[in-house]
Amino acid sequence: MGSELDSEKQQTLLAQLRVQAASLGFSQIGVADVDLSHAEPGLMQWLDNGFHGSMAYMAAHGLKRARPAELVPGTVRVITARMDYLPQGVPEGWQAIEWQRLADPTQAALSMYARGRDYHKVLRARLQKLADALADAIGPFGHRVFTDSAPVLEVELASRSGIGWRGKHTLVLNREAGSMFFLGEIYVDLALPLTDPAEAHCGTCTACIDICPTQAIVAPYRLDARRCISYLTIESPDPIPIELRAAVGNRIYGCDDCQLACPWNKFASRSVLPDFDVRESVGNATLLQLWAWTEADFLHHTEGSAIRRIGFERWQRNLAVALGNALSAADDAQVRAALERRRADAGALVAEHIDWALSQKKRPTVSGVV
Repeated sequence: MGSELDSEKQQTLLAQLRVQAASLGFSQIGVADVDLSHAEPGLMQWLDNGFHGSMAYMAAHGLKRARPAELVPGTVRVITARMDYLPQGVPEGWQAIEWQRLADPTQAALSMYARGRDYHKVLRARLQKLADALADAIGPFGHRVFTDSAPVLEVELASRSGIGWRGKHTLVLNREAGSMFFLGEIYVDLALPLTDPAEAHCGTCTACIDICPTQAIVAPYRLDARRCISYLTIESPDPIPIELRAAVGNRIYGCDDCQLACPWNKFASRSVLPDFDVRESVGNATLLQLWAWTEADFLHHTEGSAIRRIGFERWQRNLAVALGNALSAADDAQVRAALERRRADAGALVAEHIDWALSQKKRPTVSGVV
């Protein structure tokens, strides 16, 4: 078993693991301890505040998230992995391009990570290959692979193992890679050598807090998911709160604003895998093009994509809000007609959002103010 490996063998094994990880498309790996007790008070306060919204599974698992050895008995270390996802074809100055997209109410804005293949599928398969390579080197060992798929304190583990530090927006930041990357973990019963944590480098910067459209970052390192556009457009099955709809703008799947504003993302690394290349059907589409999809079109164009998991109803809900915001910018007869055509056959959730959208009027322009 790994717990019986001497120190020199452990270091050699870790070096081999890094080489294998790089060959699989991972940018970095680390090793964390399983004692996360210092994170438990913050987790419980976050849950007590109700900041998890309708994500009941977070409360159901409770402190198991902070206790890896309870989630997977026998775990003594967690191998953490970073995989960059910024698409290969994205040009320099990509942040400016994304801001321009957000400023055009006719365009559909989706989080950068969702424009290619479903990261769950990509990371899970490659983490398993990494575990298999480790088994080839030392023989069978106890392990379990996770990719945003279980009660795991991913950011805490990544921070402890040196992948990066927790930014004020609660995402992991890395000096060489910003925050445009996925995280994955392998819980193992091997006593691998721990890797050093990274120092924090946010300083006095509050760019992510200041830019958040819905003020979801209620304090440094504290996110109220109930206000977060990523939560509202992806995780929540409920109506999007009326008071937040205008702030959603043209964002129909997730929100990258805090990452676009972060100075460290000038160092964001391009993915080495084609899996995250942008799908043209969603990456550069207008709201009206996506609104015209039938459910069959939705299923076809989102096959193998993370987008599919929200289902057609939430997809239309999100689009209806964005189209309503487009009407607030310019009372376009084509947009209004497209919404009206869908109204008769819409279910209750989508119909309510269509009605709201149709009620939106072009906002008056304020001029002459010095």
